[in-house]
Amino acid sequence: MAGRKTKKGMGDVAVAPDLPGLNTPPASTDEPHYKGHRERLRKRFLEGGAEALQDYELLEMILFAADPRRDVKPLAKALIKAFGDLWGVVNAPPERLRGFKVEGASMASDNAVAMVRVVGAAALRGMRQQVIDRPVLASWQALLEYCTAAMAHEPTEQFRLLFLDRKNKLIADEVQQTGTVDHTPVYPREVVKRALELSATAIILVHNHPSGDPTPSRADIEMTKEIVRAAHAVGVVIHDHIIIGKGKHTSFKAQRLL
Repeated sequence: MAGRKTKKGMGDVAVAPDLPGLNTPPASTDEPHYKGHRERLRKRFLEGGAEALQDYELLEMILFAADPRRDVKPLAKALIKAFGDLWGVVNAPPERLRGFKVEGASMASDNAVAMVRVVGAAALRGMRQQVIDRPVLASWQALLEYCTAAMAHEPTEQFRLLFLDRKNKLIADEVQQTGTVDHTPVYPREVVKRALELSATAIILVHNHPSGDPTPSRADIEMTKEIVRAAHAVGVVIHDHIIIGKGKHTSFKAQRLL
């Protein structure tokens, strides 16, 4: 019989046939240690929403699609530490994200950078849609949250103009100027000109302090007075000037500076 041998001695001893693979150790079925972790994160997110996950875990889920073959938990934690929080990561400049690496995982590909950035862009657009074409008094908190999200993490100063119609509805939101880390050139004549082009009757001025401290400087106060005078001459009202810091803001109207 093929594959069958006998051994002389105290009787014949049968030897198992040489069937393919019979005596070969089974192939390893070990899976990457993080596969089960990813599945658990997905389940927690689907069942409990974002509140069921830590910030770094939400970022992990974003990075899964960009890097399916690596453990991205160390990368997610390092990114949040480097950029301050989750919002800082998803709105970080592409050049700062690209090439960021830790413990074998990195943001080397444009796919990873785009995956992270698109989350921030989508969230910011959604927040903007909650305030545009709506009365600012009815959506004031949403407006502050939108401005904070849009400007608090910017590395340089931005000067934003929120144009309102006669019913105090927000009809346009524009960044007029971008400056340096501590200064933005603002031209009152250009502010007024744009208001007239949009048929706006009121404006809310907004700018950020990259330092994180929203305390108005002397230059901020003087510049605001100049814009108020120029706007008043053509019948446009300056409702407020808001300075955005990190996690806090200052309202000129609330501080009686306007």
